[in-house]
Amino acid sequence: MADVVLGIETSCDETSAAVLVGERRRPELAGLVILSQDVHRVFGGVVPELASRAHLAALPAVVDRALAEAGIGWSAVDAVAVTQGPGLVGALLVGVVYAKALAYAGDRELIGVHHMEGHLFAPLVEDPDLAPPFVALLVSGGHTLLLDVPAWGRYRLLGATRDDAAGEAFDKVATLLGLGYPGGPAIERLAPQGDPTRFSFPRPMRDEGYEFSFSGLKTAVLRAVRSSDDLERDRPHLARAFQDAVLDVLITKLERAIRATGHRTAVLGGGVACSRALAGLAARRLSDGGLARVAVASPRLNADNAAMIARAGWYRLGLGERSDWTLDARADLPLPGLEPAPTTLGAAHP
Repeated sequence: MADVVLGIETSCDETSAAVLVGERRRPELAGLVILSQDVHRVFGGVVPELASRAHLAALPAVVDRALAEAGIGWSAVDAVAVTQGPGLVGALLVGVVYAKALAYAGDRELIGVHHMEGHLFAPLVEDPDLAPPFVALLVSGGHTLLLDVPAWGRYRLLGATRDDAAGEAFDKVATLLGLGYPGGPAIERLAPQGDPTRFSFPRPMRDEGYEFSFSGLKTAVLRAVRSSDDLERDRPHLARAFQDAVLDVLITKLERAIRATGHRTAVLGGGVACSRALAGLAARRLSDGGLARVAVASPRLNADNAAMIARAGWYRLGLGERSDWTLDARADLPLPGLEPAPTTLGAAHP
């Protein structure tokens, strides 16, 4: 088993490299570099071509910096873990090709990692005692997944979004409110200034099953924005009402899954899990009542980062898995280890 794993993440608009060092079951994070691409703020969203070019220019220096931060040279690395998908295919290709070249030239082991499995492993970087079974809510710009996790590497899909992911909804609503990109942090900063009773938005599908839908909520915000005679006055109230609606839906579904499975741990992951408001609501609804403890990584490890990719790769390498030189980027990469959910709990429709 590898003792030093280099992780590489380039699925969207963060160029990241990380180094994990240690024993088989309890590796420690020795170095982590995350370089965000601010150019996308100008366009109000990620421009795939610009993202790919930025990764290409930055990745060698980012990897060198992560190794230097860890205090080791390339010769000490035993394996390279890289995000294979899902994500922007051009951005993914930069990381995959670079990782393959490093591993091939240095005769190192190579493992491709699913981006969302990386998010699932993120809390484990800081909390090595975290162990299944648990329910995981993974919420990002492109995905909203509710999983029953009976064991590492085994995932039962309870629910997913039927249309927009929660993170995408935050970005689109932030654009409607004139708050810029990325939307989640901007809305979270503004929402505490809003009156929660000023506007009331629907909670789509909150009271049924485990699936999600946020397109109708976006439409409700759009209509409210168009109806406002003073958007400057109403902006914080709209932000508060929208955020409250999304978080209520997310945590209600999570609580329902916890009660149905009987698990005592809930894991939050993905970029939206950087939200203190989300973590706070989960703690109040789950932890304070003694229903389940809530495990959530620090914001740095919930954003797209290579530490989570290295940790998921470490796990896969420990199972004896390896990728060969045909490893390729896949924008639609399926989650490994996915099993049907128990019929008593229900499952997401395809």
